[in-house]
Amino acid sequence: MTQTRQSPLVLGAMMFGTAVDEDTSFALLDRFVERGGAWIDTADCYAFWAAGDGRGGASERVLGRWLAARPGVRERVRIATKLGAEPLEPGSWPARREGLSAAAVRHAFAGSLDRLGIDRVDLLWLHQEDRSVPIEETVDALAGLAADRFGVSNHPAWLVERGRAHALRSGARPFDALQLNATYLRPRPGTLPPGVEHRFGVLSDEQADYAAEHGMAVWAYTPLLSGAYDNPAKAIPPVYDHPGNAARLRVLDAVAAETGAARGQVVLAWLLRRGLRPMLGGSKPHQLDTALDGVELELSDEQMERLSAADRFAWASPYAER
Repeated sequence: MTQTRQSPLVLGAMMFGTAVDEDTSFALLDRFVERGGAWIDTADCYAFWAAGDGRGGASERVLGRWLAARPGVRERVRIATKLGAEPLEPGSWPARREGLSAAAVRHAFAGSLDRLGIDRVDLLWLHQEDRSVPIEETVDALAGLAADRFGVSNHPAWLVERGRAHALRSGARPFDALQLNATYLRPRPGTLPPGVEHRFGVLSDEQADYAAEHGMAVWAYTPLLSGAYDNPAKAIPPVYDHPGNAARLRVLDAVAAETGAARGQVVLAWLLRRGLRPMLGGSKPHQLDTALDGVELELSDEQMERLSAADRFAWASPYAER
């Protein structure tokens, strides 16, 4: 595998070992690294809903076997995993899951390291909030773990702030990344897109503003609507059916025609220009190559403005000119 310029795309390994077999998973991982990919994202609960025994861990095990089979590749990739959402018993999610108590965090993380076959991760995510446990307890538990960075997924901004404030007071490393669903289209208020199971799972203006204020990275999951931007066999989900998105799609079509890129590639480039790191959970090599090309697409300032202004109204900004 030859080294190239590092790609900003994150490879999501959610279905590795279940819907995506091991040979295909290895091929995707090899191609990702060959084209300069570095960040690989998984979770201890992936993918319990697709596993015959109702347990997670298959994705981490596949990644562990791949790392073991590729001497030296660990120095070229960064591993991110998540904890907190694994069901306590098969079929018990979401009512009974491992959660974020100190004991649960330590136990889950030890299992992840064992399955991955490594002694440290580059980024550890809290997968979803757990209000049965004070966030301070979770932050204290994280402080002793072998992870270079900590991030949160599917949490409200106020809870992230509370956790960060506690970490800073206690001298621990604060969360420095958010992982949320984000794409070019906006879901209707009060709805959740397919695949988003969490009340605070869709990136809001408040979360984006909070992240920017504190210099936090933002990772965007399901940015391509599972292929619906470009695959005629997949309809754009009904939660995106409203006049604002009709305007957005017209501009997206125009910019795609101007650049000669697919609509999904324009979406990836738009997200990157806005400071979001897109994640791809594709299962086929051509999907990976298309996405890797997409994050290298350069949009002009004028195209970015048209894409962003498609459904903008003056009242939407407190600083809008009157």
